[in-house]
Amino acid sequence: MSMLTQGGERPLGWAERPARISPERKAQLKRLALSALTLLSMGSVLTALIALKTAIYVWHLHA
Repeated sequence: MSMLTQGGERPLGWAERPARISPERKAQLKRLALSALTLLSMGSVLTALIALKTAIYVWHLHA
């Protein structure tokens, strides 16, 4: 039997199990993920602004 198809006939037991995480914990993790995404986005915008300011400075320096 091929390694790819071996065990494919077994049902997926994890799909029927209820979630182990509480709704409060899920909401807390969702807030944490959203804050991390916001922080990364703000960092990206700040980096882009610094790069733009540097490019304008170099452009005026050589003009």
